Amino acid sequence: MDIVYILLGLVLLVIGGEFLVRSSVAISLKFHLSKMIIGLTVVSFATSAPELFVSIKAALDGYPYIALGNVIGSNIANIGLVLGITAIITPLFLDRDFYKFSWPVMMLLSVGLYFLLLFGDDISRIEGIGLMLVLVVYLWVLIRKAQEKRKIIKSNNSTDISEIITSNFKIVIWLLIGGGALWGGSELLVKGAVNIAENLGISNRVIAVTMIAIGTSVPELAASVVAALKGEKALLIGNIIGSNIFNIASVIGITAFIHPISVLDSGISLVLNDVLWMIGFATAILILAFLPKKFVLTRYKGIILFVAYTIFMGLVFLNYN
Repeated sequence: MDIVYILLGLVLLVIGGEFLVRSSVAISLKFHLSKMIIGLTVVSFATSAPELFVSIKAALDGYPYIALGNVIGSNIANIGLVLGITAIITPLFLDRDFYKFSWPVMMLLSVGLYFLLLFGDDISRIEGIGLMLVLVVYLWVLIRKAQEKRKIIKSNNSTDISEIITSNFKIVIWLLIGGGALWGGSELLVKGAVNIAENLGISNRVIAVTMIAIGTSVPELAASVVAALKGEKALLIGNIIGSNIFNIASVIGITAFIHPISVLDSGISLVLNDVLWMIGFATAILILAFLPKKFVLTRYKGIILFVAYTIFMGLVFLNYN
């Protein structure tokens, strides 16, 4: 039955990714916003919803590291697995301005999370509120920047007349179908994966940063693959980085506000090691961007990210407890 959950979950995630990308492109055209902005906000929030629900439930059920490990593992998977696979499918062109704002915010939150854990045994409600405030400021600045550069965006390779005249009702329906399918698919996938992992006697830490993290990252993978195939590469990059920002600022922030996240039982050294891997993958994007070809994630760079992710997964299973 667990295999059925996994297969059905994957089908729903692909359907959800299709509808989410379709509605996001329609929104960007209707409100004259860039697809990068839509990817960083609407798509990112929708694809981060599974992490939020899973993390809150895990914290309330007394499994705090599952809540934290889910976010850390998901952020690693978003770059190593999702970005790696999509770059292998098609080279990704990176906007230079992107590294002047969104990437630094992602790094700031990643490094900030490391120091919060380094100097404390938990993430308190106050720290959770602080993370949420960072997200509010980030979104405010993002919207202000979009308003300053507001103009009609014309797509050269992926927009047709039907998308331009899409009604508000249809956009809402697409968003509801996409978000609902992603959430339902993630629930089924996580349930099946966790049951299989528990039957094999794998620890909560390994389940969190591998099985659950991959399960909750599949929405990003589904949405990103669909976006790549449709040529919506700005939407794709915005989705991945925006999702990482939302995961730390909103998922950990809201979860900690509802129930402080303690890491004592999981071993702080293991937790910090996982966060360092997350920071390493975030740094890798910048390094790869300046290698030939500059500001292009070519297929060989995607292979590097994917191989690095498989190494991380292998080390997690070799050193699990």
